[in-house]
Amino acid sequence: MPLVEISIVAGRPPSMVRDLIHQVHAAVRDSLDAPDGAIRVLVHEIPPEHWAAGDITKAEQETSQ
Repeated sequence: MPLVEISIVAGRPPSMVRDLIHQVHAAVRDSLDAPDGAIRVLVHEIPPEHWAAGDITKAEQETSQ
């Protein structure tokens, strides 16, 4: 059973996250010839205050722009 876990910064529209799930599911199905019912896609939405690069959170980065 393929399991794909994706972490993204929270804030995207639900329709965009749903499309991501659909596209990843299709890629796994097509590349591994896995049955649809066996594929799991988990999307973890991380608050911008908890996502950092270079010791600057995404929230801080957005505030400074």
